[in-house]
Amino acid sequence: MEQSQLPTDSLKVEPGLPAAELKRPPGPWVILWKKFSHNPYAMSGLFVLLFFIIVAILAPVLTKYKPDAIDMMFPNLKPGAEGHLLGTDELGRDILTRLLYSARISLSIGFTVAFASVVVGSIVGAISGYFGGWVDTVFMRIVDVTNSVPTLFLNILVLAIFGSEVKYMILILALTSWMSIARLVRGNFLQLREMQYVEAARAIGVSNWGIIFRHLLRNASFPIIVNATLMVGGAILSESALSYLGLGIQSPATSWGLMLSNAQEFMLIDPLQAVYPGLCILLVVLAVNFIGDGIRDGLDPRQQVTKSRRRLDKWRKNYSKSGN
Repeated sequence: MEQSQLPTDSLKVEPGLPAAELKRPPGPWVILWKKFSHNPYAMSGLFVLLFFIIVAILAPVLTKYKPDAIDMMFPNLKPGAEGHLLGTDELGRDILTRLLYSARISLSIGFTVAFASVVVGSIVGAISGYFGGWVDTVFMRIVDVTNSVPTLFLNILVLAIFGSEVKYMILILALTSWMSIARLVRGNFLQLREMQYVEAARAIGVSNWGIIFRHLLRNASFPIIVNATLMVGGAILSESALSYLGLGIQSPATSWGLMLSNAQEFMLIDPLQAVYPGLCILLVVLAVNFIGDGIRDGLDPRQQVTKSRRRLDKWRKNYSKSGN
């Protein structure tokens, strides 16, 4: 009997390539992106955040004015007057320009504080959870003491003593935000250190620090990333609150919180001066929270990739036997 002919393209195998490697299953990052990209809220948040980052970087290109340029000939202009798209404030400074340059400081503080908190919290939580014993006790008591101090009061005290420079604000916000990451990493390490691959790594002579940073910390990275994204929004809100109280960014620099603080005296005259920076803070924090929720859903193995109705109908039409 003559054998059926198969397409030759499907039988081509590269020399020296094992058959098991012809089609590898998707990795965790591929699965995460697939789920994340099918989440409309997460993608919307990503686009909004990227938009603010791009306009902050291109601020000198997008506007011809300086954020601290005072022009007392044109104070409190309405939007669109004299070439000012969003108008001017009480000192004649272009509001759109100040919003763009404020995004630089607010976003840089948010991301820097989140990064520093993750680094400190991950190291403390990893050491505490892996070694246990008296090391765990000492580190966790430090976390408890730090958590017991009122965060806002400590921030106000430090900034009032050392000044309102950006470096001091980043430092104090980072030092009061790492505790939640430390507890999260510690909890993950308490579970991961009992796994069989950890015992195998010890058996072949891998050092404790090698196990912590090369094996365990990688497996605990996903929940850390989720909390880091949420920390960005929290840091932006904290900076805005401190600047609103007059203890954050000071002129001639500018931030969204400082713009809100300056606008409160002119709420009855020009309420839009407070609407613009408040809306920027709202959009960025919502975008970051949507991104964090999208990453969390993408890491959930019970969460399935949702298909659109049109795609499902097309699939049924092409592959269903009944054609319905």
